[in-house]
Amino acid sequence: MGLPVARRRDSLKIVKPVPHEAPQAVRAPEAPRKPVHLFPIAPASRAFYRRFYPGTGPSEWNDWRWQMRSRIRSLDDLERVFALSPEEREAVARHTGPLPVGITPYYASLMGRANPGEALRRTHVMTPDEYLLTPGEADDPLGEDHDTVVPGLVHRYPDRVLFLVTGTCSTYCRYCTRSRMVGNPGGEYEFSTRQWEKALAYLEEHTEVRDVLLSGGDPLTLGDDKLDWLLGRLRAIRHIEFLRIGTKMPVVTPQRVTKALTRILKKHHPLWMSIHFTHPAELTAETQEAVARLADAGIPLGSQTVLLKGINDDAAVMKSLMHGLLRNRVKPYYLYMCDPIRGSAHFRTPVEKGLEIISALRGHTTGYATPIFCIDAPGGGGKIQLAPDPVMGRDGDFLLLRNFEGNIYRYPDPQGTLGR
Repeated sequence: MGLPVARRRDSLKIVKPVPHEAPQAVRAPEAPRKPVHLFPIAPASRAFYRRFYPGTGPSEWNDWRWQMRSRIRSLDDLERVFALSPEEREAVARHTGPLPVGITPYYASLMGRANPGEALRRTHVMTPDEYLLTPGEADDPLGEDHDTVVPGLVHRYPDRVLFLVTGTCSTYCRYCTRSRMVGNPGGEYEFSTRQWEKALAYLEEHTEVRDVLLSGGDPLTLGDDKLDWLLGRLRAIRHIEFLRIGTKMPVVTPQRVTKALTRILKKHHPLWMSIHFTHPAELTAETQEAVARLADAGIPLGSQTVLLKGINDDAAVMKSLMHGLLRNRVKPYYLYMCDPIRGSAHFRTPVEKGLEIISALRGHTTGYATPIFCIDAPGGGGKIQLAPDPVMGRDGDFLLLRNFEGNIYRYPDPQGTLGR
């Protein structure tokens, strides 16, 4: 008996032919992978921890909390690593009060262990010069305490504030402008969340504030949860347009820049970061990895550098640093005169030295590599920018200008008064 001819059209299914698939190649079993350390370790760093921290491995060295716990904090710690001069030993032994010795093992590995004159060592190991007070120096030369509106919040400029969120740094620079308050004895002082709440309440009320700079101490010494909470609270204030973090951690403890940290920071855009660089010797593989992670997270990076006598007050040294920063996607932002904190005369250069360095950069390299040179005015006057003066006078209706080569050029300016 045959099949019925009539069929419902919607009962028919068209099955397309399946193309012939080539047989898959048989793969050989993969060799077991070697453990990958997620942060680079330079050979000099590896040799350092093997010598001075025996039993330490890559996982501890690359743990930023281990770096914090293992800091060089005492005369005994220093003498274990450095061949101290009699002057250094005397200065460390007599120290009391805030701004103690504090150097992470990583940053110590970059320093000259036998040479007291090495640049990075001079910025962190005490000398008797710290105990000399010269005219114009003060514990709070910038008058920050005068402009503090609630504990930890400095409101000096019309539309922005400085939010001091901690008194802890992973390392203590001997020229620190907040030497009066960081690393207090008896435990490094950290601002409490109760104080943060007072600052947040002030910011909610003051709608003219559009820019908040987190500083301290170093904000990146805070744990991820605290930092995330604080950034989230600030981002929730609608009139705050963007946030900034001032930090030295990517330079002195680059291991702090974990993948988890960058995920947190990305949540709170627009977020900018100002990183404290001092010398080309800081541009190690570790620091380059840290700033690359930050840049890849979409965070615009700028540098802040303090001009220091005998350390970076040389045009060639400064140009090398600025070029290295640009190669690593960090824009040279500020070059500061050293603030006149108590006992800082041995770090301070004449102001004309800064102008000389800017002259050596301007026109001789890209403008991106030329930072803004400024003095943070004592007494709370704020940042005052300085630059070599190119105005040579006038010739009738023409303004006379000197270029980077010292040549004079005429610019038509019939209505102008500049240079008269």
